[in-house]
Amino acid sequence: MCGICGEITFDGSTPSAAKISTMLETLAPRGPDGEGIVSHGNAGFGHRRLRIIDLSDKAQQPMVDSALGLTIAFNGCIYNYPELRSELEAQGYSFFSHGDTEVILKAWHCWGERCVERFLGMFAFVIQERDTGRIVMARDRFGIKPLYLAETGKTLRFASSLPALLAAGGIDTSIDEVALHHYMSFHAVVPPPRTIIKGVRKLPPATIRIIDRDGRHTDKRYWDPAYARDPADKDVSAEEWRDRVLDMLRTAVKRRMVADVPVGVLLSGGVDSSLIVGLLAEAGQADLKTFSVGFEEANGEKGDEFHYSDLIAREYGTDHHQIFVPSANLMEALPGTIAAMSEPMVSYDNVGFYLLSKEVSKHIKVVQSGQGADEVFGGYHWYPPLENSNDVVGDYSRVFFDRSHETLKRQLGADWINGVDHSGDFVAGELMRAGADTNVDRALRLDTNVMLVDDPVKRVDNMTMAWGLEARVPFLDHELVELAARIPPEHKLKDGGKGVLKDAARLVVPHDVIDRPKGYFPVPQLKYVDGPYLDMVRDALTSKAARERGLFDENYLDQLFKAPSEHITPLRGSELWQVGLLELWLQAQGV
Repeated sequence: MCGICGEITFDGSTPSAAKISTMLETLAPRGPDGEGIVSHGNAGFGHRRLRIIDLSDKAQQPMVDSALGLTIAFNGCIYNYPELRSELEAQGYSFFSHGDTEVILKAWHCWGERCVERFLGMFAFVIQERDTGRIVMARDRFGIKPLYLAETGKTLRFASSLPALLAAGGIDTSIDEVALHHYMSFHAVVPPPRTIIKGVRKLPPATIRIIDRDGRHTDKRYWDPAYARDPADKDVSAEEWRDRVLDMLRTAVKRRMVADVPVGVLLSGGVDSSLIVGLLAEAGQADLKTFSVGFEEANGEKGDEFHYSDLIAREYGTDHHQIFVPSANLMEALPGTIAAMSEPMVSYDNVGFYLLSKEVSKHIKVVQSGQGADEVFGGYHWYPPLENSNDVVGDYSRVFFDRSHETLKRQLGADWINGVDHSGDFVAGELMRAGADTNVDRALRLDTNVMLVDDPVKRVDNMTMAWGLEARVPFLDHELVELAARIPPEHKLKDGGKGVLKDAARLVVPHDVIDRPKGYFPVPQLKYVDGPYLDMVRDALTSKAARERGLFDENYLDQLFKAPSEHITPLRGSELWQVGLLELWLQAQGV
């Protein structure tokens, strides 16, 4: 786990070591345990290391295999690397290190593009082939590990974070109008390859890119599971689906224990993280460290779920750490939280994960977390109404979108909106493409492969890596997701959502954490923007930089300032926080 960056030139010039060093400085929190730069020909790679697997210097990066003529910068973890290593050794490959990085190099040499299909894990890597001059870029199936790109003339830079690319300079920092539409409509989700910055793009998940010497490239999407019923499953009972899910989840959790350092759990007290703790206990994990965070209540809304996380900690005898954040500490943490975002992310969870990760990183380097279960197993409230929908695009948009295109036209500045409903068109295209049997399948596919990637997954990566903490997400084991995609929707939607997962959980964890109202990561102070939070947001949106940008209609902003709590999105978000967060992020990045 770490941060990677680099520069590739296509005009015969030498990559800039100074630019790579500048990017590495920005990436330092992602990898506090080491730093390296390697440059060959037209490509220079940089790496910041977090020592998790093979703690020796033999596994340092960027890694060069002179015999094979390959250089790699890699961020992530390949959980099945021991099995792949054994297979490669049987084919005659020898190894000088004991980690997963070298396995990727040998796997690329042995299997080429097909190697990514064999990797179980999370990854973003870039490889240079000495003999062909080609560059290879790849990203895991869910984009758990980020890879941002910036082209300037005949130069291509890459980095694990967007701010690292900005730090190197020379980038078009104007706002991408289509991305702005997505941010304001599609609940701050900006699908790849776009970002809010016009000069920065991101490699889509489940994609391998081959770049030739002259800069031309080809992309291949190597994973796109069908959300359809397999005829072989037509007689599978609810109990058998439950057992298959539990067995696969056991495997997914076990895979994510691969490390040369201890692995803990972020324990919210919900069914997802509780099930992870229960399965680790079932497997005999001793002295497991668990961590929970809570906040002050606001407007009568409770700010923690300690009752349930404490219950699980007692049940399994974990070494539990309960972290309570007073309102003053929350306010102090917001600038750091916003600066840690690779892209503006409106969810209140960000500051929670940021503060939780800060505390967890004092105790441990790796944690498992429960993100993804709602998208994979149908836990959100907008799925059941889609079962009998005659207009899946319209019904999905009305529930998930923060505002319609018509409303957005009254809220954005005149220069930032045109007649195209970019977000509506994108979602319609994704929902209606082939490969999903039902409306619910279509929504689950969209949320798992698009929304999840550029909201919860990105949030967890950014906030944990801001403190040099690696987060692993077993519910995004791709074999578990492939299994879930085959399960008929009715098994997922029962019991208020995640029915088949709850059935599996009942065989492992106490019922008290299962049969209760759905919880979430509550940070009520940011939902009801008031007091110092209102002052901070108003100052940002009325600043000279914001006025010159002119992103938002002034009458709309005045309405928000006057009554913030009256402008709440369908997904219970503050409209004022959404627009304010964007401006705060732009200013934090010096845009």
